Amino acid sequence: MPVPKHIVSAAAIVLNEKNELLLIKGPRRGWEMPGGQVEEGESLKDAVIRETKEESGIDIEVIKFCGIFQNVESSICNTLFLGTPTGGELTTSPESLEVGFFPLEKALEMVTWKNFRQRIEFCLDEKLHPFYIGF
Repeated sequence: MPVPKHIVSAAAIVLNEKNELLLIKGPRRGWEMPGGQVEEGESLKDAVIRETKEESGIDIEVIKFCGIFQNVESSICNTLFLGTPTGGELTTSPESLEVGFFPLEKALEMVTWKNFRQRIEFCLDEKLHPFYIGF
């Protein structure tokens, strides 16, 4: 029997003191929340902190686990967390052509991938926590 191959990712919905959302503009998918694949031996929390720093330059504190979106067919689990900035400076990377904090309404308009916008909306609605969305 073959060994299962699963992808686990961790993404952060980061709100600053002005209630602005941190977004990165990736080279393939446009504006989205920072996040990426969890490395072997790494916790989900450590992964979301690392990925946010790598992609945006911002250090975060994880405030809350929000939920999971699972793509069953592709064997991908996307975990989502709320975070708050604790330091660092907005910085681009090979994974982020632009980075910034944006007012919520504007940020949601900037995120053109429907499933990314849905993930952000689920994370911002605490009545839904924790959630599991399988598709």
